[in-house]
Amino acid sequence: MTERIFAEKTEARLDVAAHICAARGSRLTDLRRQVLGLVLDAARPVGAYELLDGLRTDKKGAAPPTVYRALDFLLEQGLIHKIERLSAFVGCTHALDADHDGACHLHAAQFLICTGCGQVTELDDRQIVAALVAATRAIGFTVRHSMVEAEGLCAACHG
Repeated sequence: MTERIFAEKTEARLDVAAHICAARGSRLTDLRRQVLGLVLDAARPVGAYELLDGLRTDKKGAAPPTVYRALDFLLEQGLIHKIERLSAFVGCTHALDADHDGACHLHAAQFLICTGCGQVTELDDRQIVAALVAATRAIGFTVRHSMVEAEGLCAACHG
């Protein structure tokens, strides 16, 4: 596969991702790197079939299972998130832009989804997580994983 050259910021994030994977004893293969690069370069959440189309520009024989296996790996590594509401994927800014070496890759993310332009913003607000845990603990429920998706209008669309 010919290695695609991504935007400078994306290439830097891909290097961070490779370092995170190596530190965990995993490997960011060329294919996984390509899929992650396509997710990171996208201006909005991107679906699996859009990723497949992007891959096919370099790898003609790419098939859906190829993309889904790469996405599963990237999700397991905490490098991307799946926005369930949109059935689409975004890069984890928390893991790839922070200075913690990806050590807290299983954080509970919150996403703000703009219904006007489709922009998705990732939050990592521990107060939201604490409130959810406290409320569920009060009724005897133990939270193992949470992801909050809120829809509304971003500042650009609201104004």
